[in-house]
Amino acid sequence: MLALKLAYKNILGAGLRTLLNVSVLSLAFVLIVFYNAMIDGWNRQGKIDTQEWEIGEGQFWHPDYNKFDIYSYREANQEIDANVQQLIDQNEVLPVLIQQATIYPQGRMQSIVLRGIPADQQLLKLPTKGLNMQEGICPAIIGKRMAKSTKLKTNDKVLLRWRDINGTYDAIELRIDTIFKCDVADVDNGQIYIDYHVMQKLMGMKNCATLLVSSNSELKDLDGWNYRSTDVLLKDLNDLTNSEKISGMVIQSILLMIALLAIFDTQVLSIFRRKREIGTYIALGLTRKQVVGIFTVEGGFHSILAAIVGAIYGIPLFIWINQTGLSIGEADMGITVAEVIYPFYSLQLILISIVLVVLSSTIVSYIPAHKIVKMKPTDALKGK
Repeated sequence: MLALKLAYKNILGAGLRTLLNVSVLSLAFVLIVFYNAMIDGWNRQGKIDTQEWEIGEGQFWHPDYNKFDIYSYREANQEIDANVQQLIDQNEVLPVLIQQATIYPQGRMQSIVLRGIPADQQLLKLPTKGLNMQEGICPAIIGKRMAKSTKLKTNDKVLLRWRDINGTYDAIELRIDTIFKCDVADVDNGQIYIDYHVMQKLMGMKNCATLLVSSNSELKDLDGWNYRSTDVLLKDLNDLTNSEKISGMVIQSILLMIALLAIFDTQVLSIFRRKREIGTYIALGLTRKQVVGIFTVEGGFHSILAAIVGAIYGIPLFIWINQTGLSIGEADMGITVAEVIYPFYSLQLILISIVLVVLSSTIVSYIPAHKIVKMKPTDALKGK
């Protein structure tokens, strides 16, 4: 208790030196919280968008389907049995048929992934309402990135060429009904969507599907289908955000080291200039460990004050950024990232940051203070 009182008085008496240490440490604390909140916000938004636009509550894949191997698409389809059809009728699963195809925008040839999805589906956010066949022209929807790469606009027509289940090549004219905006790159890049039933006829794959998107997280077993949970489907996104956190730790460590260096220098200077004070403490009956505790607690107080000061200007800043978001523009990086990222401040993140700053500053304060143990009281009283 005595160490706490003396440390508190010494910090107040330090004046400008305390202000500088607290300011630097609070800035490091705020930046650490903000950076991690941005990464968590990105990850959280990415998961929500991916589930809403692509994976739902999980997917059932044909055993031969490999999303990274376009040559597996041709054989990766199977007929839907009565059990699966019942789930489709109950809106428990959504069938999707996937095949490789080619389009010819402006006379150019471009390989694409053709996806058949029911026009009346409501599970995913894809705007599929206008996909019903009209006047012999097959309507299609594409994403903004796809429209940019193909230079296609709404109501433009483009030739689609494919190979059906018998190996026969055929072609049809598509009309771009809708161009949607989506932050999930896998939903947009190189993808064209047409009606599921129309695609079955074009491919000669009656009542077949490549994968089933589930709306029920409890449904995990279907005969003849391989289940992929949201954890599996979101693994790439999680790995990416975790790698960003690891790389961000380098920057955070540099910020924290700068702040801790200021505290370390302050403690070294204090021990050098306050030798008589240290000798007086020992002469009054304080043990060396108690004196070391005074200087160590002083460093700990710096971090506590830094957390309080950081909260004073950090909380309003965080609230403002959380309302407006941080705009990064249209980032076409082939990954799931929103144009505006909203930070996610979890209680765990804040507590871990506080503990990290307090513990680090306490340890840094203890290192130079430990030298007091080796001092002779007589030399300390003389200022040597």
